[in-house]
Amino acid sequence: MKILVLNSGSSSIKFKLFDMNGRNVILDGFIEEIGSDHSRVNINYGNEPFAKDVAIKDHLEGMDYLNNFFKKSKILKDFSELDGIGHRVVHGGNKFQDSVIIDDEVIKTIDELSELAPLHNPGHLAGIRSAMAEAPNVPNVAVFDTVFHQTMPQYAYMYAIPYEYYEKYGVRKYGFHGTSHKYVTEQAANYMGIRLDAFNAISLHIGNGASVTAIKGGKSIDTSMGISPLEGLMMGTRSGDIDPAALYHIAKITNKNQAEIDYMLNKESGLLGICGMSDIRKVKRMILDHDDERAKLAYNMYMYRITKYIGSYFAIMGRVDAIIFTAGVGENYAHLRADICKTINHFGVNIDDDLNELKSNSIRFITKRDSVIRALVVPTNEELAIALEVRKLIKNKNFI
Repeated sequence: MKILVLNSGSSSIKFKLFDMNGRNVILDGFIEEIGSDHSRVNINYGNEPFAKDVAIKDHLEGMDYLNNFFKKSKILKDFSELDGIGHRVVHGGNKFQDSVIIDDEVIKTIDELSELAPLHNPGHLAGIRSAMAEAPNVPNVAVFDTVFHQTMPQYAYMYAIPYEYYEKYGVRKYGFHGTSHKYVTEQAANYMGIRLDAFNAISLHIGNGASVTAIKGGKSIDTSMGISPLEGLMMGTRSGDIDPAALYHIAKITNKNQAEIDYMLNKESGLLGICGMSDIRKVKRMILDHDDERAKLAYNMYMYRITKYIGSYFAIMGRVDAIIFTAGVGENYAHLRADICKTINHFGVNIDDDLNELKSNSIRFITKRDSVIRALVVPTNEELAIALEVRKLIKNKNFI
C-alpha cells in the first residue's frame, strides 16, 4: 500500500511517500517558492538527492511536477496508483472531531475555517484541490492538528469573554501539534507497558514552535496553544502568553496596525525578540561562549515558561506517569532536557545524565530507574501518523 502525505503551505508543498506494508519511506522532499520563477524542488530518493530550480506557477503545477518525477523514476505509473493521499490541515475548528475523507463539503468547511487560520488553511486547500485534480479517483484524507485536543473539557478551552463570541464566531482554545502529541503519547504508553486509557503524561513538543499538552487517560485535557499557535510557551519567534493590554499600549504609542502587531508577535518576538537569536541551542552557546546577559534572560524566560506549564498540569492531573520530550529541540538538545528535569526534580523526576547525553534516534528513558516519574525522549513522526490515519480511514470506507 502506497500513501502520499502532503503538508501544503501558501507557497510550498512538503511531501513524503510511504510503503505502508513496511512503513518505509520511499521518498520525501519539498517544493518551495511556488509562484516564482525560481521555485526550488528538492527530492530525497535513492543515493542521489534531486535538486532543481524551476518556475512553478501554482500548486497544481507543483503536483504535476511531482507526478512526472514518479513516472520518470518508475516509482509509480502515475498518482492513480496511490492508495491514498493524506493532508495535514492545521485548523479543524470545532467542526471536525476526527480525520475525514475529503469531499466538497469538507473542502467548504476547511475554507470557512480559514478565518481562524489565514496563514495555514488556504495553503492546505491549494494542496488538497491540486492533489484531487491530479488524481481524482484516489481517496484524499484530511488530518487536523486540532482533533486530538477536541477531548478538552469546556472549562479548559473556553476564554473568559462574553459567551456570544464562542457561540457566533467559535472563539475558544483549539490547540495544535495534535498529530505529534497523539503519536508520541501512544508510543510512550506502549514503551512503558501502560494501557493507553490509563496513561497520564505531560507531552513537550519543543521545536521552533512549541506546545505542552496534559494527557490524562491517553487523551488531551489541556494544551498551551490557543485559538492560534501563538498562545502558550515562549518560542523561537513567537511571544507566547502576553497581556492583551500590552498590545493596545504598543499600538497606541507606535501607531502599529493590526497586521503589524500580528507580525511582531509571530515573527519578531520570542527568543529572537529578546536576544536576537531564535534557536535555543545558539542562545545557550551565546551564554557559554560570551556570558551574554540578554541570552541569559532569554534562556531563563524560555525555561520558566516550560516549567510553569508543567507545574500547572501536575496540579490538574494529580498523577503523572511520564514527561515526554519530542520534536526538533526536545529530541536533540540534551542540555535543555537536563535543565528542565533538574528544575522539576522536586516532583520526583530524577534525570540520568549519561542516558540523557546518549545520541540515539530511538525512544528511550533519560531518568534513573528509581525516578518516581519517568522522563523519556520519543521521536515524533507526524507524517507516519498521518499515513496511518489515511490507511485506517480508507480501510474502514472499503476503498481497498
